[in-house]
Amino acid sequence: MAVLLLIFLPALQSAAKRTDEFTVLQWNIWQEGTMVKGGYDAIVDEIVRLQPDFVTLSEVRNYKNTNFTLRLTNDLQKRGLQYYSFYSYDTGLLSRYPITDSLTVFPCEGDHGSIYRLLCEAKGHRFAVYTAHLDYQNDAYYDVRGYSGVDWTEIPIPTSAEEVLRRSDISLRDDAIALFIKQAEKDEKAGYNIILGGDFNEPSHLDWTAETANLYDHNGLVIPWTVTTMLEKAGFSDAYRTYYPNIVKYPGFTYPSDNPDVEVKRLTWAPKADERDRIDYLFLKGKGIKIKDCRIFGPEKSIAKSVRTPNPMKENFITPLGIWPTDHKGVWMKIVLPKASKKK
Repeated sequence: MAVLLLIFLPALQSAAKRTDEFTVLQWNIWQEGTMVKGGYDAIVDEIVRLQPDFVTLSEVRNYKNTNFTLRLTNDLQKRGLQYYSFYSYDTGLLSRYPITDSLTVFPCEGDHGSIYRLLCEAKGHRFAVYTAHLDYQNDAYYDVRGYSGVDWTEIPIPTSAEEVLRRSDISLRDDAIALFIKQAEKDEKAGYNIILGGDFNEPSHLDWTAETANLYDHNGLVIPWTVTTMLEKAGFSDAYRTYYPNIVKYPGFTYPSDNPDVEVKRLTWAPKADERDRIDYLFLKGKGIKIKDCRIFGPEKSIAKSVRTPNPMKENFITPLGIWPTDHKGVWMKIVLPKASKKK
C-alpha cells in the first residue's frame, strides 16, 4: 500500500495543481440577523470561519437607511478579510474578488423578490454571480399541506399537481427566473461561468417525485415545480441535488430550520403540517465547472408539525459555531475549474 501511495501521490498532487477551487455560500439571513439576539455578529463570525469566495444573501433590508452589505464588508475587513459588494435591497452579494460590473436583473417591487448580478475575474476565470430572493407570495407548497400560500389560513388540500401549479404560477417567481435566464445566456456567451444562489420560496421538481409523494405531507402529489424545471431546461445544475441525487437519503431540507434561541411558533407558518422542504439553492453552469463538495449549513434539526425534529437521515452538515441567526439553513458548495491558462 505504501508503495502504491508513493507511485500515485505525485499524480494526485499534479492533478490538484491543474485545477482552481472556489467556495460559494447561499444564506437567507432573516432580516439581516435582527430576529435573533446577537444575530448580526453571528453572520460576521460564520463568514469569517467559512471565508467563501462568493456569498449570496437573502433578506437584506438596509434598515434605518443603512447600507447593509457595506456595513458587513467593513466589519469583515476589521477581521482581516477583504470583500467587495455594492448597494442592493432584498438580496445581496459579497465577492472576495474586485467587482467589475453590477446589475439589477429583477428589482424588488411590492415585496415580490429581487435578483442582482456581479461580474468579476478570479484566478483567471470569469464569473457572473447572481443572488435571488424570489416572491414569497402564492406559495403553493403550503396549499399542498392544507394552508393557503396567500394568507396561511387552513384550507382544503388541492387534489392535482395542475391545480397546485396554477396557484403557484400566479406569483412572480417564474417571471424573475425568466429574466435571469435571459441575462445569463448573454453572460455565458461572453465567457462567464454562471452561479445563482437564492431562497426561491418554491420547492424543486427533483424533490417532489413518486419516491417522496407520501413523505413530508406531500399528500400523494408529484409536482414539476416551475422555477427549477425552467432552470434545468436552460442547462443549469442544482448543486445539492447533483451532488446528492438520492432524494430519500439526502432530502436537503433548508426550511423551516430549527433555531434553539427562537420559539417554535415563530419558526412555522403551517403549525399542524410537516412543512420541511428544500427551497434554498445554488445553481451553476460553465464549461468544465464541477462540484467537489456541497453541504447544508445550519442546525441539523428542522421544524415539523411544531416540533423540533431531527433530520430523517444523516446528511453532511456544516453546523453553527454558536448562535444561529436565521430560520433558514444555508447551502455551501466547493467547485473546481481547470486552471486558467496564463495570458500572454
